[in-house]
Amino acid sequence: MSRRPARPAAYRPLARRFFARDAVVVARALVGCLLVHETPHGRLVGRIVETEAYRGPDDPASHAYRRTARSAIMYGPPGVAYVYFTYGMHWCLNVVTGSPGVPGAVLLRAVEPVEGAERMRRLRGVGPEVPAARLAAGPARLTQAFGVGPRHNGTDLTAPPLYLAAGGPRRGTVVAGPRVGIRAARDRWWRFGLAGSPALSRPFPRL
Repeated sequence: MSRRPARPAAYRPLARRFFARDAVVVARALVGCLLVHETPHGRLVGRIVETEAYRGPDDPASHAYRRTARSAIMYGPPGVAYVYFTYGMHWCLNVVTGSPGVPGAVLLRAVEPVEGAERMRRLRGVGPEVPAARLAAGPARLTQAFGVGPRHNGTDLTAPPLYLAAGGPRRGTVVAGPRVGIRAARDRWWRFGLAGSPALSRPFPRL
């Protein structure tokens, strides 16, 4: 039986209370943290460099603007994964925020590989022509590179094997911009990113 590698002290899962806050606050705070997936084939780690916040009934761009069977998970406890299918071809990974009954979630838009880049290449089906920084530069690329899919919907992201971890002191400036691929509430600058990161899914507006 294969054994998952030991988790170094640096990969300390974030506590549930970290996510029990407003989605916008959590989205900004997650920039610089780590996404970790401990798999039978090795550990995959990436530094989160881009996020987007989505609130509830006061956010017409959010899936929780109206409560449905799909968005019900956003009304549950914080710190769990909300994985949904989009454009008929891609999976997206979110983490639920706030408190039960007060919906919110943060979409993980991009990470910069820290560990397991070669495994990410195989999961993405790409070769060395793709720079490591671009392997998970976008929501769909991120889920492919980390082997995340519908089976992870509802997963507790505060404990292994798939979890979010503290990333140590943040290096760089967090910038904000409008969210991507939405039609409503485009004036809310709830997309956050690490300025200058080569792993950003797309540039941020120059202020």
